[in-house]
Formats: sequence, C-alpha cells, structure tokens
Amino acid sequence: MRRIGPDRINPRLDQIQRFLDNLPREMHQEFVRVTPIRTGNAKRSTDLKQNEIQGNYDYANRLNKGWSRQAEQGMTDPTIEFARTKLRALK
Repeated sequence: MRRIGPDRINPRLDQIQRFLDNLPREMHQEFVRVTPIRTGNAKRSTDLKQNEIQGNYDYANRLNKGWSRQAEQGMTDPTIEFARTKLRALK
C-alpha cells in the first residue's frame, strides 16, 4: 500500500475544507437561479441562514413541488443535483 505524506494530505484537506465552506453559498445561488420568476418575490425572499436555504414567502412549498411551469422539478432537486455534480468534480 502506498503511503501519502502530510505534504500531500494537508493541501488536499484544505481544498476539501474550502469546498465545504463554499458549498452552502453556491447551493443557495443555484436554488435562487432555478427559482421561477414572475414578480421576483420568490428570488428576493430566498435566504441562506446558518447554512440553510429558506424560502420566506407563502407559496415556497408549492413552487418547490413543481407548481410553476418554469420549474417543474421545483428547486430542491436541481440544487441537490448541482451539489452532487460539484462533489463528483472534487476528485
């Protein structure tokens, strides 16, 4: 078995930590990007608080269940797929 020294592990761990630190913000941006727009209220009212994406409007659940033709998959599923793609690219 090949051993990897700390000179190679530490930079990799730093890279992974940066990825994890940035992921919630990037997921929030993606969530907002795929949020349907009619008046702009849903996009404006979607916040990131303590690494949690919050839709602060009454119809958030309806939009997320595909109520709008602009986002028939809602926003959560595409955002999760975005995160998976980013994670796979972390190799």
